[in-house]
Amino acid sequence: MTEFAALAQLTVVAMVPYLLASLGTMLGGLTGVFSVSQEGVMLLGAAIGFLVSYGTGSTTIGILLAAGTGAVFGAALGWATTVLRLDQFVVGLALFFAATGLAGLLYRIVIGQGATTPRVDTLPRLEIPLLSDIPVLGTALFSHNVLVYLAALLAVGAWFFLYRTRAGLDLRSVGENPKAADSLGIPVVRNRLWTATVGGALMAVAGAYLPLVYTGTYTDSIVGGRGWLAIALTFFGGWRPQFIVLGALFFAAMDVVALRAEVAGIDIPSQVLLVVPYVATLLVMVFAFRWAKVPEFLGRNYDRESRTA
Repeated sequence: MTEFAALAQLTVVAMVPYLLASLGTMLGGLTGVFSVSQEGVMLLGAAIGFLVSYGTGSTTIGILLAAGTGAVFGAALGWATTVLRLDQFVVGLALFFAATGLAGLLYRIVIGQGATTPRVDTLPRLEIPLLSDIPVLGTALFSHNVLVYLAALLAVGAWFFLYRTRAGLDLRSVGENPKAADSLGIPVVRNRLWTATVGGALMAVAGAYLPLVYTGTYTDSIVGGRGWLAIALTFFGGWRPQFIVLGALFFAAMDVVALRAEVAGIDIPSQVLLVVPYVATLLVMVFAFRWAKVPEFLGRNYDRESRTA
């Protein structure tokens, strides 16, 4: 395996948490529900995924239960902001703190404060026959675990659904002008609820990916700010799946470059290397905000009885 192929493979692996969390953010945001609880939901998903996999020996069950937990938090956000019409930012922060605290609590209840950190088996690599034999590209794209392929399929499926189906057009109209959508018979509340729920599930799976693919173990710092970066990435991608994929690759490449520089022993303080992805994010966002199109009704609650949208 060449150095370039190895870096490309690592970048694709590192891309998945960013991609899943950003797709979850995008999905709710396109109907107007803006979440700021990504970091906490990802951490809870990581804890649930790890603990269930550790207890049952099944990563599949761990991922499914993590997704279910994230869905509950997403549904809570959707219900509180759509039905009760509470402030989205306040509810999102409350869910972030609740998920973060619950993740640490569950780990300490199940595992305790042992001297050794337990581990689980990470997802095995699944090479696609023939395609994985292609030089460079085969290693970079077709020699990964199942969650990498699933994330790619979700991105393609999201693009097709949003921009090639009537249901996708209806969904996007809810985030642009819910009053007009409602007048045309499009179920505004239902769309906001299900997108927030599915979005929460994707965020939790993004978190579960980290211990079940990356590390094989869990720590309270395992998410490492990826949830906050997912919000920036969604804006960077203009709330469109195809551009979010490109942004996720860019952010993941920054992670891999920083990691490789640290492993190579380059005489740069580790703190500087850790801040590289955030600096890159700030620089990119300066230009991205100039062209990114944000859903018109993002972060606002819809009141059917109001005279305005």
